[in-house]
Amino acid sequence: MDRQEDEMSTSQDTVRAYHERSKHQLRRYAAGPETLDWDAQPDPFRRWAGSSLTMLPLVAASIGTTWSELHGDVAPLGISRETIGALFELSFGLTAWKQLGPDRWALRANPSSGNLHPTEAYLLAAQVRDLADGLYHYAPKEHALELRTPLVASDPNGAPQLWIGLSSICWREAWKYGERAFRYCQLDTGHALGALRYAAATLGWQARVVTHIGHAELAALLGLDREMDFGTAEAEEPEVLVQIGPHLPLQLVVPRGWTNTDHWQGRANRLDVHPMYRWPVIEEVAVATRDAGGASPADSTPEPSRPAQARVAAKADRPAVELILQRRSAQHFESAATMSMGAFLRIVESLQPCPGLPWDTMPSAPLVHAVMYVHRVDGLPPGAYVLPRSASGADLLSGALTAGRAWEAVSQVPPGVPLQRLASPSRLAETLRTLSCHQAIARDACFAVSLVAEVGTVFSGSPSGYRQLFRECGLIGQVLYLAAEAEGYRGTGIGCYFDDAVHEFLGLADQRLQVLYHFTVGAPLSDTRISLEAPYADRSPITASQDPLAP
Repeated sequence: MDRQEDEMSTSQDTVRAYHERSKHQLRRYAAGPETLDWDAQPDPFRRWAGSSLTMLPLVAASIGTTWSELHGDVAPLGISRETIGALFELSFGLTAWKQLGPDRWALRANPSSGNLHPTEAYLLAAQVRDLADGLYHYAPKEHALELRTPLVASDPNGAPQLWIGLSSICWREAWKYGERAFRYCQLDTGHALGALRYAAATLGWQARVVTHIGHAELAALLGLDREMDFGTAEAEEPEVLVQIGPHLPLQLVVPRGWTNTDHWQGRANRLDVHPMYRWPVIEEVAVATRDAGGASPADSTPEPSRPAQARVAAKADRPAVELILQRRSAQHFESAATMSMGAFLRIVESLQPCPGLPWDTMPSAPLVHAVMYVHRVDGLPPGAYVLPRSASGADLLSGALTAGRAWEAVSQVPPGVPLQRLASPSRLAETLRTLSCHQAIARDACFAVSLVAEVGTVFSGSPSGYRQLFRECGLIGQVLYLAAEAEGYRGTGIGCYFDDAVHEFLGLADQRLQVLYHFTVGAPLSDTRISLEAPYADRSPITASQDPLAP
């Protein structure tokens, strides 16, 4: 075995070991803090002290694209400071402030485990009207850009170009969730990619992950390898680079050398001055799963845009912006509420891979499939249903999930949607509550979901694929969030479940298939004790009647 093969084998072993030790079991949870000081939570906002600040306009409310139009062809708007402002407002901006007694906290357009938000967003912008070429960090609390460094290699005569870089501050999740936090950071990255893709679609833009850039190059491009700029502040783990704009090239561009400059600004703020625990295994699995980079066929042969869909959501004619900004994670569901068959099937259909929104964000073969636990859908018997998302996945699932039970076709589903009935276990709703760490939302939802991933492909292949599987789960979760909103329901992602107990329940006997995420959809119950405040109450948003966005 040569050195490269030996390193690959060692990384595979590290990933396998992490996956096993970060599982929750019925008799024990994965290693985490024994106590939490809620009055000393990490600062939810990263800032770069000493960097110049450029305020972004609040213009998302002026975008009239409807939910149904979002899935067709939207006339692209030009790249400007206004459209960049709308992009960030709809993907990473604040959507509200909540308050209960003395506690006050912000909600954001991108969901996050525990509302802890480990994901940071960076912008590389070149030749944009009213914005100097540079690398910027997005500050969501201020809805502003912090200049980290000017660009030194952009084409002064070229068309406007944009990239968004995403990173994770793992400590934000580890503070509460301990060793399992790395999983949640990757789920959040997938949610963030989905949020970014839907935001781009409102502007008629595309957004695709650049796959031929490795960890070290991305860290240098975003300035995340500059230890002197972090000092004692928590480090950021580079995740992905996304090229974004109205018309992306067939071969995505890596802006190499553009931030190779001595003119860096800002020092990162420390988020947690007195951390009580350390979780070195998170750094170990992060190192083991870093991508070395390399060309990818997905970059050179993107699929065409998704055609207009036949399905019509209950709120299809509502502005997409409205649905995006009202997205929340339900804390409680109405346990007697039902869902119509039409709404359920439209949500199911939205999970099927296709060439367009949002699956074109990271075009690759689907490796994650859905097992759907129906509690209360009109006209559909309660029970477990399986939704393979690829033909090869269907073959793999049929051999692993049956556990002596035959699949049954579901006559009500549209052609081409391979939903099949798996079983009708007794006391399904209560079982799901137990399996989802005893959380009532898994019982009270209209339906729940286990996202089952082809983990065996990672354990025997590139360890960086471990991150990709969780990101695919997060992207599916974002689709579920917004599809639920479009039908008048609400979703909640569940990262806490008893891994191997779920596997036993489904009849999964080996590591080829593993559950990486749970999700629930239902009719939300509001907590009237909590007050709600506008996200940027001290600033005036621009409405549709003012029409600030030009094509």
